[in-house]
Amino acid sequence: MSSIPAAADVLDPEVEVLPLPDVAARLDQPITRVHQALRDYHLLALRRKGVLMVPADFLVDAEVVKGLPGTITLLHDAGFKPDEMLRWLFTADESLPGRPIDALRDNRGREVKRRAQALAF
Repeated sequence: MSSIPAAADVLDPEVEVLPLPDVAARLDQPITRVHQALRDYHLLALRRKGVLMVPADFLVDAEVVKGLPGTITLLHDAGFKPDEMLRWLFTADESLPGRPIDALRDNRGREVKRRAQALAF
């Protein structure tokens, strides 16, 4: 079994994070599916106090935010490491406006993906 990629805790301590068992419960999926989503770069995890966690902003209701897996894939293909992906998703961009994760949550994924693609060049 391959290891789960995880970023260092690069997020503001105020950003709510969820341990993997809580993510699995919210998605109504077995924990192994969450592990696979992390390995496939459909979700990102960070280590906070030694525990793998997923930002709560990555989930809405019982689903992963629409457009997040594709955005993470674009960033990964552009050579971004998990730390850099998390920083980018949670850093305000005046031209969006706001953070890319908030734009995804507001169903403005097309613009976020366009910017992620532009980062590769």
